Amino acid sequence: MKETLLMLISLQECDSQLVKLSAKKVKLPEKIRKMEEDFQLYKENIEQNKRNLDELKAQRAECESQVKKLNDGMIKTKERLLEVKNNKEYQAMLKEIEKAEKTRGDIETQIIALMEKMDKLAVLVKKDDETLKQDTIAHDAEKKMIEDDLNAVDEDTVTWTEKRVELQKNIPEALLAQYERVRKRNNGVGVISVWKAVCSGCHMNIPPQLYNELQRSNELLSCPNCNRIMYFQNQEKSA
Repeated sequence: MKETLLMLISLQECDSQLVKLSAKKVKLPEKIRKMEEDFQLYKENIEQNKRNLDELKAQRAECESQVKKLNDGMIKTKERLLEVKNNKEYQAMLKEIEKAEKTRGDIETQIIALMEKMDKLAVLVKKDDETLKQDTIAHDAEKKMIEDDLNAVDEDTVTWTEKRVELQKNIPEALLAQYERVRKRNNGVGVISVWKAVCSGCHMNIPPQLYNELQRSNELLSCPNCNRIMYFQNQEKSA
């Protein structure tokens, strides 16, 4: 009977491992998905300086385009000055050139301010790129570990399932049916250890007489509270 109990304990270990593997099969892909989602959000945040820099570059390009347009306009206006036949029209064109020059000066001041901001942001972007590079390496390494763990789940499931099948062959059919019945009623646990008269499954005390019998007897005994098949385990020696 002691040998049968040992097989039941091993069978319980198989079932416990299979439950854990089944949970991993669900949780690990979700963990990877959440990691990717969080890292993408982090990446977007850390790349904000780069987006700001790109925006400033676009503003500078627009300002430079406006300056070119003003310069081209002034060249044409100055050429037309040579063709003016009266003073009134001449003065109007001079005012037009003066206005364009002032506008150009204002835009060039904007360009200088933009360039100063761009220089400061460029330094931050360089630091951000290095930080992101290091964090990406760490992220990819952690992701690979989880993926490796996930890839091992199927192989481990086959191993534990095969071991379970072999154990089942050597356990009496009636006892196996009892184990399966109790296991299904108790969250997948049909065999449980007892130490200091406390069932480690339901955490309830068992009667002193039953506890003494459990330590001496070779008979299979069940917890009177949760009905799991019990076995005595000296946890001080186990430790």
